[in-house]
Amino acid sequence: MLSKNLLLVTLIICMVVALPVSEATMTCDTVYDGLQPCLNYVLYGGSVPTDCCNGIESLLASATTTADRQSACSCVKSLTSYASDEQLSRAASIPGQCGASVPFEISPNVDCSKVQEWKGALVIT
Repeated sequence: MLSKNLLLVTLIICMVVALPVSEATMTCDTVYDGLQPCLNYVLYGGSVPTDCCNGIESLLASATTTADRQSACSCVKSLTSYASDEQLSRAASIPGQCGASVPFEISPNVDCSKVQEWKGALVIT
C-alpha cells in the first residue's frame, strides 16, 4: 500500500512539474512588422493609415497570453526610447484613432510586468 501511495505522489509531482510554462511567442520582429504601417504617421504626422489600424488589431488578436502581451509591451517600450515627444504623442494617439484598446501606455516609462489578463480583458494593475 505504501509503495502505491508513493508511486501516486511521485506521479502527481511529475505531472505538476511537467505543466507547460506560459512563454511569450510574440517576438519583437512580429510587433515591428505589425506596426510598420504606422511609422510614417509617427514620424511625420498626417492621418493614420488603415493598414496601421489593421496591424494593431492583428497584434492584439495574436497576443493571446499574458506573456505575449508583456512581450509586445516591452517591444513597443523599446521603440519609444528613440522617439521625440512629438512622435510619442502621435504614437500614443494611434490606438484611439483606430478604435483599439491597447492594454498599456505607449511610453518609455511603462511597467510591462504589470500587463496581465483579467476576465477576458487586458488591464494594468
